[in-house]
Amino acid sequence: MTTPASLPARPHVGIVGATGLVGAMMREILAERGFPVASLRLFASSRSAGATLPWNEGQLQVEDAETADYSGLDLVFFSAGGAASRVLAPRVAAAGAIVIDNSSAWRSDPDVPLVVSEVNPGALERLPKGIIANPNCTTMVAMPVLRPLHEASGLRSLIASTYQAASGAGIEGIRILEAEIAAAGPNAAALARRGDAVAFPPAAKWSSTLAFNVNPLNYVLGEDGYTEEEAKLRDETRKILGLPDLPVSGTCVRAPVFTGHSLSMNLAFDRPLSPDRALDILSRAPGVILAETPNPLAATGRDEVFVGRVRADPTQANGLALFVSGDNLRKGAALNAVQIAEVLLQGR
Repeated sequence: MTTPASLPARPHVGIVGATGLVGAMMREILAERGFPVASLRLFASSRSAGATLPWNEGQLQVEDAETADYSGLDLVFFSAGGAASRVLAPRVAAAGAIVIDNSSAWRSDPDVPLVVSEVNPGALERLPKGIIANPNCTTMVAMPVLRPLHEASGLRSLIASTYQAASGAGIEGIRILEAEIAAAGPNAAALARRGDAVAFPPAAKWSSTLAFNVNPLNYVLGEDGYTEEEAKLRDETRKILGLPDLPVSGTCVRAPVFTGHSLSMNLAFDRPLSPDRALDILSRAPGVILAETPNPLAATGRDEVFVGRVRADPTQANGLALFVSGDNLRKGAALNAVQIAEVLLQGR
């Protein structure tokens, strides 16, 4: 069984999916935080193999992830999608590396810890498969806020509506939103006010146009009427907090924002929790900043999540309502993966 002690003080590191949005940010954050990289190798699909990407003062050539030999690596970050992770992550782990995976492929596996660095680092003590899962970027934004409140008063239920940025769908989501805004032209707002049709391109990726709009159905529906994204929010929250029966109801909405996910959350607790006490707890929570009006623009580029609008929810006993925003690409994916690696090094 792989353990944190398996890592050397200066690990040999790989990034699978290095040419994508999150892969590029992982590379930037490793450099920015001075992570002790002995060597770095970059991997992507065969389409990108042979390209070069900057690292430190030089350039690194991208290798074909499918055909590469992963021996000699100690730590490999994955941000290549679920299908690739299901195939490649066990192969990389078998070659001796600890895998930190950003896809949904391993999050529900009971032998794979699902970790937010500030919330449940103790889950890293056992790595039966040598694989660690990074949560969904929406779940990630909520966790630094939910954990300290749960520890104080016992979380009993969660109702959440999300406002998710286009970049949550990768570079494709950004390009779709850019194209829709460009197609609408400078008169889009006036046309919309009059109720006239705006000449948007046909809806792509999501069930309706995203520009100047919101989309409450942007993933595949399950049999219970909840989408895949809503199921992730429910299941991952339960696993990270260790509350397997926690009632969770989410409505995940795509919003015309390029970066930054937000959640409006209504929480119920076993024991009373006043807004003032909640604010005091959150003011001391790692990775959390109090804000009068949390919003995606303020959160973009920041390591922390922003929380505000904390108030009593009179519709339920011991209820609390609040709003939280965080950078879905940075903290929601790349940063947490690197922070997990930092925890592993501390536990050597």
